[in-house]
Amino acid sequence: MQMSAEPKPDLPLEIAHLLLIDVVCYSKLLVNEQIELLQELNQIVRGTESFCAAEASGKLNRVPTGDGMALLFFRSPEEPVRCALEISRILQEHPHIQLRMGVHSGPVNRVTDVNDKINFAGSGINVAQRVLDCGDAGHILLSGHCGGRFDPVPALAAVLARPGRV
Repeated sequence: MQMSAEPKPDLPLEIAHLLLIDVVCYSKLLVNEQIELLQELNQIVRGTESFCAAEASGKLNRVPTGDGMALLFFRSPEEPVRCALEISRILQEHPHIQLRMGVHSGPVNRVTDVNDKINFAGSGINVAQRVLDCGDAGHILLSGHCGGRFDPVPALAAVLARPGRV
């Protein structure tokens, strides 16, 4: 394979407001349980007001992750937080679904994956994954970059705790 000497143009950066969702102990489930759980989770997520509004505006991208999903909102940093809170409220009626969620806003690039589908890469995704990885079942974690934005929003500040640096 020959490498071209011509410089490649920089991929355009976008700021995404990310919600990463991970099913806790997914790999311990039987395959049919995994499939059923993901189908139920997909219905719950797709039924939230935040998801529907972002989808209708064309400002939402979703990427399956095997044991969860990444939702990339492109209008407001409040969108992934509101979506996570909606999901959390709905899951109170579905205690068998144990999730951890991570929220971050950061730069992403649209890239084509091995299936010729749009996917995303960049530090925004990487940081959101690190935030998610710090959580346990039932946690919604926000990066430090996101957390301070919600102090002036009383409806959100009231439900967000500040556990400190991770």
